[in-house]
Amino acid sequence: MGRAFEYRKERKMKRWGAMAKAFTRIGKDIAIAVKSAGPDPDTNARLRACIANAKAVNMPKDRVENAIKRAVSKDTADYEELTYEGYGAHGVAIVIDTATDNPTRTIANLRAICNKNGGAIGTSGSVEYMFKKKAYFKFSKGNWNLEELELELIDGGLSELTEDEGTITAYADFTDFGNLAKTLEAKGIEVAESGYEKIPDFYKELSDTEAEEVIKLIEKLEDDDDVQQVFHNMK
Repeated sequence: MGRAFEYRKERKMKRWGAMAKAFTRIGKDIAIAVKSAGPDPDTNARLRACIANAKAVNMPKDRVENAIKRAVSKDTADYEELTYEGYGAHGVAIVIDTATDNPTRTIANLRAICNKNGGAIGTSGSVEYMFKKKAYFKFSKGNWNLEELELELIDGGLSELTEDEGTITAYADFTDFGNLAKTLEAKGIEVAESGYEKIPDFYKELSDTEAEEVIKLIEKLEDDDDVQQVFHNMK
């Protein structure tokens, strides 16, 4: 069938794989949110954020509803949110956020992945201090004036407002996640996606060949079912 067919097939498989990973991650987020504050999104801000994120990646509505129902069940596993720290090749700092029902399995898998791909798991506190945890909220610009909106959101904890192709991203310190979420809701702003990022204080510049080594490790870590997000300070 030719190279073009094989290329399209490869791209499609990668897209499906990424979608499946996103659905798994959001399913765990939903379980954690429901376990912590109940199954009603009207009274559970974290669950509302999860549902918005599910819509952003086109997760089917029935799958979201089933994830909520499963989370209510006593038979559903309790997930722990654990962070692991370490290094990739060439001294790149890496922070790995996980949601797991078996920490022993998780750390064993992460160590194996790092060992095979030029990385190493470090001790708690070894690199995370280099990163600042920031909450973010993405929504459509609509008719908002950025300067006016920025002033109106400062009391909610806003630290930065950016725009890219009609999408506004509002940033805040992670401790102000709830405050900014409530402020946006009060203004009738429909958030399309929200979450957090861990932004490094400084970046490490690598050659293309060196960067490829680190990217391979990051991709392998992201493929693990227990991993939610991977952050690094590679430029």
